[in-house]
Amino acid sequence: MIDLRIDEKARRKNIERCKEKGILLPTYEQMRDPTKVPQSIKDELKGIGLWDVHSRNLFRVTWKNEPKEKGGTFGDVNYFELPREITGTKARIAGIVGKWFPTGAHKVGAAYSCLVSELVTGRFDPQTKKAVWPSTGNYCRGGAYISKLLACPSVAILPAEMSKERFAWLKTMADEVIATPGCESNVREIFEECIQIEKTRPDAVIFNQFDQLPNHLWHYSVTGPAMDDVFNKMAKPGDHLALTMYSSGSAGTLGSGTYLKEHHNGTRVGVGEALQCPTILENGFGGHRIEGIGDKHIPWIHNLHDTDIAVGVDDEITIRLLRLFNEPAGKKVLAEAGVSKEALDKLDLMGISGIGNLVATIKAAKYYELGDDDIALTVFTDSLALYGSRLLELAAERGPYDQRQADRDLDMLKNLSVDYVLELSHVDKRRVHQLKYYTWIEQLGKGLDELNAQWTDSRAYWGGLHAQADIIDGMINDFNAEVLR
Repeated sequence: MIDLRIDEKARRKNIERCKEKGILLPTYEQMRDPTKVPQSIKDELKGIGLWDVHSRNLFRVTWKNEPKEKGGTFGDVNYFELPREITGTKARIAGIVGKWFPTGAHKVGAAYSCLVSELVTGRFDPQTKKAVWPSTGNYCRGGAYISKLLACPSVAILPAEMSKERFAWLKTMADEVIATPGCESNVREIFEECIQIEKTRPDAVIFNQFDQLPNHLWHYSVTGPAMDDVFNKMAKPGDHLALTMYSSGSAGTLGSGTYLKEHHNGTRVGVGEALQCPTILENGFGGHRIEGIGDKHIPWIHNLHDTDIAVGVDDEITIRLLRLFNEPAGKKVLAEAGVSKEALDKLDLMGISGIGNLVATIKAAKYYELGDDDIALTVFTDSLALYGSRLLELAAERGPYDQRQADRDLDMLKNLSVDYVLELSHVDKRRVHQLKYYTWIEQLGKGLDELNAQWTDSRAYWGGLHAQADIIDGMINDFNAEVLR
């Protein structure tokens, strides 16, 4: 469970620091349902930009922000239903949209969740400690941003081959940026950097998204209900939630799959991974270009009991679809295929990992032969705004994008196969769960008893974690009350 023991002296220091800087903390309940945010804070947000470094933007850590760059408050969940001219499936497919979070990606939620319990217990002291955010992309951006809002010094760690946009922005936000060797798959190098930091820098506190239980908890408590809201908005009488698909990544978003399984009998939870690094499918390794997905290990916070299917996504498909969805020639071909202008204008809501999630969802929907009364949901973690340089790089590497290539790419999309799909049996789930041993027990020193509890006592382990959201909310409310006193 999340350690909620209180250091009263440090907690009091944190309260005084927040009082001095005018910082208030949102609860899980408010992030899930921002109608419960105080009106005075909503009024303040009307004069604050979505990406501004302002502590009131902590209350914009929700899926329900108005889709505005400045001055927005709250509304319904932001989501995008893909037309069947694109998906080629009988099932309806939609994704919740991460673009309208501060930083343009939903990882600020996981980062806030990881830091807030440490602040309200006094276990993290911003005056003497630095928050270290190791990541394959958006999480360290979210961590650096949340740290800035909470007046906490931060260190961001990410692979050197990530997009230029990420590094340029991070340098304005984090106190220190460390680029580790390799690409999205080089998680081991990130872990090694963290080990070195822990040995040499006593002021550093590592918030590793791959083992941080508050990451799972935020998605269970906030993303799951948001996806449930989208289903209820989309569904006609007789429809059911047949499938939810996520990426391997840190496994945080898979926490929302557990929530949806509890609320929709028979729904399946799937995980997509790059075919070039088939860790779940084949205990494999490799490098790939689906930015934001970390591989070569199974995250500590991945609840395998609630994972039903694994889908391999060829990273070349995501790169080609990035161009099809965003280049003028691609949009022209899609329009000729019957895609509406309204849908075309929303395609840039999917970044590379969002496109990867879409491809995995289409493949799984075809595998399960989902029908007209089925709905499949996924997550569009970020948008094209974080990948503009990739389009320029592809143009330099492959030449101008023309109608001939767009026709080929549309044909590829319409004929996505169900290869590299594994429906996980009980034995498969146990096999994948046991891969955690090599990374987390042998290499990083976690406890074997907890690893076993995740599997053999799964309901008590994960259910006990989920129950902590209400406890933390109570601690946040008490903390805020003392800040305001």
